[in-house]
Amino acid sequence: MNRRNFFQSLGAVAASGIALPTWATQTGLQQTGGIGKAKPLFRANPRLTCLRGYQGQDVSCDSAWIEGKIPSDLRGDFYRNGPGLFERGNQRYHHWFDGDGMVHAWRFGEQGVSHQARFVRTKKFLAEQQAGEFLVPAFGTPIEAKIPMRSSDTMNTANTNVIQLDGRLLALWEGGSAHAMDASSLQTHGIVSWAPELAGMPFSAHPKVEADGTMWNFGTMMDRLVMYQISAQGKLIKHHVMKCPRTAMAHDFAISQKHLIFLLSPIALNMDLLRAGRSMVDSMEWKAEESTKVLIVEKADFTKSRILEIPALMLFHFGNAWEENNIIHLDFVKSNDLTNFNTWMPKIMRGEDVASEPSNPAFLRIDLNTNKIRLTERLENAEFPRVDPRVVGQRNQFLYYPHAVNKRDNNAFNGVMRLHVDSGKKDVFDFGERYRLEEHVVVPKRGSRNEGEAWLVGVGFDVDRQTSFASVFDAQNLSAGPVALAHLPYWLPHCFHGNFYSRA
Repeated sequence: MNRRNFFQSLGAVAASGIALPTWATQTGLQQTGGIGKAKPLFRANPRLTCLRGYQGQDVSCDSAWIEGKIPSDLRGDFYRNGPGLFERGNQRYHHWFDGDGMVHAWRFGEQGVSHQARFVRTKKFLAEQQAGEFLVPAFGTPIEAKIPMRSSDTMNTANTNVIQLDGRLLALWEGGSAHAMDASSLQTHGIVSWAPELAGMPFSAHPKVEADGTMWNFGTMMDRLVMYQISAQGKLIKHHVMKCPRTAMAHDFAISQKHLIFLLSPIALNMDLLRAGRSMVDSMEWKAEESTKVLIVEKADFTKSRILEIPALMLFHFGNAWEENNIIHLDFVKSNDLTNFNTWMPKIMRGEDVASEPSNPAFLRIDLNTNKIRLTERLENAEFPRVDPRVVGQRNQFLYYPHAVNKRDNNAFNGVMRLHVDSGKKDVFDFGERYRLEEHVVVPKRGSRNEGEAWLVGVGFDVDRQTSFASVFDAQNLSAGPVALAHLPYWLPHCFHGNFYSRA
């Protein structure tokens, strides 16, 4: 550790006098009955407290306890989104992806850092809050529908990402519509429809926003792909629906200067299992003998595309893509198959502290002149890659990841890493075994012009103290340790994704 021995090992927190609310200090959820019979649903496990979930309550803290010093030019709102509720009545979700969305606002101001979190008031959330039970099937949990299933938005959890577009927040879930929210109060306004003919169409949780504010996004429906181009003012510029190689799940994509790039993994959906009552996750089958399809679509004309192939691989997240001399360079995080998705995640949702399969930084070089592809990968265990927002879709020097540092069990990210793409050099900070980190995002320093002149901001969970914190690093010197931590008096459910929006 560095940065003054990581703030004297956080010893000052114990003397801060912060009192934890009763619900935040419980050792575990009530052990309740499962689907059809009584059984424990979540084993109390302090390492996995952040996956227990809340019971539907909103939370706030007007003034986080600051350790170190928040940089004077770091002013703005850090929004995060993730599943926050996993249990109702006698049922608990089997999969992390199933929980109801909870949007968080960490506000960095002159007076310090505050935190506010509210559940997205989807139609599903409101109906189930009133009923006190789950009413619709979930992505990874077989639940009998108790209300009419009119569209995918009936089960929309709005739980994966949150972006700001033209002054309003959009809570995103890849299977259905975006939900608009007020950026100040986090009040839910309702479903967004980009055009009448697009009502209810899937809108991915991973839109790509270029430096000028132009947003690109997609949605998949088995063998159909819808693509969107949206202006910085939130107006639909164009869209297109096309037939594409069939896959049961496409979570993310990348953009370069001229193209949208998709890697469609060989995941089949067993319809017999689905009709027999299995969840969608439990009905997915990995086809190792088949290829991953590389779909490349022209930005200027969505009707123009080509499909290439590489050996079977699994991925969730891209970092960035760029092209030069008709060669596309892109990076992503590679896994071998569906093991983490359909085996590891259900286990941790039961409170089992089990090892996951590693996921590694990987890189593709796609030569559009010859249609040849070269794959390279690294050995670090990492996920959630991010780049400086000023270089999205342009050539980038750096990638930033949460990183499992010196961990044999590969079960939690406990460090941050900056990778220099060309040289392969790394800058790493290790928080130690007691911390579990979420995605970290890049926030350009005020007045800076060069990529990487930025702050790296993220959220983590302190296992020993059972509380959550926001961390701030100088993105040019991660190994020196965090310049500041903003501690909350309670723990938060782990989030998936979010974005920082600076204020003048």
